[in-house]
Amino acid sequence: MKIYLIIAVSVFLFSCQSVYYAAWEKVGVEKRDILIDRVEDAKDSQQDAQKQFSSALEQLSALIKYDGGELQEAYELLKDEFESSEKAAELVSDRINKVESVAEALFDEWSDELEKYTNANLRRDSKKRLVNTQQRYKALLSSMRKAEAKMPPVLSALRDNVLYLKHNLNANVIGSLQGEFNGIKSDINQLIDEMNKAIKESTTFIEAMQTQ
Repeated sequence: MKIYLIIAVSVFLFSCQSVYYAAWEKVGVEKRDILIDRVEDAKDSQQDAQKQFSSALEQLSALIKYDGGELQEAYELLKDEFESSEKAAELVSDRINKVESVAEALFDEWSDELEKYTNANLRRDSKKRLVNTQQRYKALLSSMRKAEAKMPPVLSALRDNVLYLKHNLNANVIGSLQGEFNGIKSDINQLIDEMNKAIKESTTFIEAMQTQ
């Protein structure tokens, strides 16, 4: 029963996407234009996520350096930063998925339409451009997914610390989290590095698409 439900949902989603793309094409917006916009959106979400994870790290650092201020208030700020980081990560994943969705639709359409050419030279040139675009896209998606994969471990570590502090919020416990902080800091720095690579790949991909 589950497999039929999955198939039905997949067919429904595919149908909705086809209608969506068709509607845009009627006003002169092709799938390649949508792809460029979605890559730009994904890049923006990664830049925002970098800032958010850095902000969460700063708040955790401030809490660990507790010097007699309002401890509950500092905890609440850290909790808010963690929840904002979760939302930022969800947005990054959602936008990468949207990039992948339109890219697959574009490449399928492009490949199918190669058969419609009557001019062999034009067909050959178009096929070459398709292959080159697919190769650039593969590098882009790989970079995005690699950066995306760095987020769950960071979120898990932040969640653990927030939960621990929720039930053990006192000055004596705070100092014991220094080792946790160092690990999270290292993970976030690696995450930011991978996102910078993905952002660079995005810029390169967009420029290539706009000049192709």
